[in-house]
Amino acid sequence: MENSQIQIRRLAPSEGDAYREIRLEALRLNPEAFGSAFEAESVRPLEHFSERVTQCPVFAAFRDAEIVGMAGFWGREGAKDAHKGYLWGMYVRADARNAGVGRKLADAVIDYARQHVELLQLNVVSENEAARRLYASLGFVEYGIERKALKQHGRYYDDVLMAKDLTADGTNLKADAE
Repeated sequence: MENSQIQIRRLAPSEGDAYREIRLEALRLNPEAFGSAFEAESVRPLEHFSERVTQCPVFAAFRDAEIVGMAGFWGREGAKDAHKGYLWGMYVRADARNAGVGRKLADAVIDYARQHVELLQLNVVSENEAARRLYASLGFVEYGIERKALKQHGRYYDDVLMAKDLTADGTNLKADAE
């Protein structure tokens, strides 16, 4: 698949069914990568998925009319943490991997986040080296590890915590990382 064939755009509430389909696929095929579970989300009504894309921007990668990837943004709303946002729910279908789809999705979330927050955070399963390399290449800095963050079928998974400073000079995280 060529990178030029992929179009990224924000999902509309009317596309809740398409979002539901890829979200459930992600939870079913990569349960270790998500805090939610297929069993819990598969019984939720379609309205839940339509509401989610209304409340939190979800960007999708399209190859023609097919969604081949997704990533979401969640902004915090508290008086003391409204400067931070979160990249969540990143997933790229197997047949679209290694073609730049993940980078395009992350770029879309980063571009959106720049208009709303100063710091963009994420967590990624420590074993997902490809995702960690991608995020690092986009300027995310590892700042911690949450041990036993998730438990799937009796096995624990650690999460690597990463953040990207979205301020103009980007010095906030650089100083902390040194």
